[in-house]
Amino acid sequence: MTADTPALEVESVSTIRGRVQVLWDVSLTVRRGETVAIVGPNGAGKSTLVGSITGLVPPRSGRVRVGGVDVTGNPPERLASRGVALVPERRGVFAPLTVRENLLMGAYARRAKPAALAGDLDDVLALFPALVRYRDAIAGSLSGGEQQMVAVGRALMAKPDLLLLDEPSLGLAPKVRAEIFGALARLAERGVTILLVEQNLRLAARICQRAYLMQRGRIVGTETSAELAQSARHVYLESHG
Repeated sequence: MTADTPALEVESVSTIRGRVQVLWDVSLTVRRGETVAIVGPNGAGKSTLVGSITGLVPPRSGRVRVGGVDVTGNPPERLASRGVALVPERRGVFAPLTVRENLLMGAYARRAKPAALAGDLDDVLALFPALVRYRDAIAGSLSGGEQQMVAVGRALMAKPDLLLLDEPSLGLAPKVRAEIFGALARLAERGVTILLVEQNLRLAARICQRAYLMQRGRIVGTETSAELAQSARHVYLESHG
């Protein structure tokens, strides 16, 4: 792998769920240190694309490469070993465990020394100060927004080369959305490579450098963050037409 090798390449991926084709010849690239969004309305195929990248819904055709290595159809644990961390839709925290235990679960595969883990845990809590008071609370007792912070923090504890987030704003109050996207913006400034799957176009435009527009299972265009912010309402309404 060279310095110019993309963090992620999706090449001509088509995917079928059941008997229905959901993705049609989807291609995209995420360079290292870049923040890229995949935007579009419900039913555009965004979550199926996430599943095809992470091996949860293997594509019928096409290739997925991480750091130049073909990982098409590999299960999520194999992707994790390649440095890909996923924050799934609807968060997926370990509800019976404490916030601290959830965060440490993200670092399990690293086998890092306790001192390193303690420092990483402090970094995550600094990114999400709202979690400090809930460090020893049961994760399932937290609000949806706080659980989303835990889910993002758990992914960051893996020290990923690529952070993949599936609809992180879904179902959250505006204030909490702003906190989470503020944290993502700080991560982007630090050079963390991010692929953001998002329906809220204005939120995506705030942190991404560019975006792929999805409609009915296809990539229908690309825009810079400025273009996305200016045309967000037009694109969204057109996608529903």
